[in-house]
Amino acid sequence: VQLQASGGGLVQAGGSLRLSCAASGRTFSNYAAGWFRQAPGKEREFVATTTWSGTSTYYQDSVRGRFTISRDNAKNTVYLQMNSLKPEDTAVYYCAADSVYPVTRSDGVGYWGKGTQVTVSS
Repeated sequence: VQLQASGGGLVQAGGSLRLSCAASGRTFSNYAAGWFRQAPGKEREFVATTTWSGTSTYYQDSVRGRFTISRDNAKNTVYLQMNSLKPEDTAVYYCAADSVYPVTRSDGVGYWGKGTQVTVSS
């Protein structure tokens, strides 16, 4: 599976962004998906994950209630809607896919996309 993330940018605190991750190469609906992020000088961390069907989701505590992961398998795309953004959300965001749910551990993820930068100004 090849993954391509997009939708990052610069936004003020309290604003919103929607990230997209387009998949190609294999049947994307066979895979669970997740979003991770990596801030400068920090390790890559889990943000959100969803099952192959999108019916189950799980979030990191710091984003629960503000971020929503969803997917459209007809479009081979997974999304991350980010609301009420905070400066501490600033990071490069990566999408990931794996045959096993949940996709919460950065080690062992089957497929990674290139990141997209999200910068939240105060």
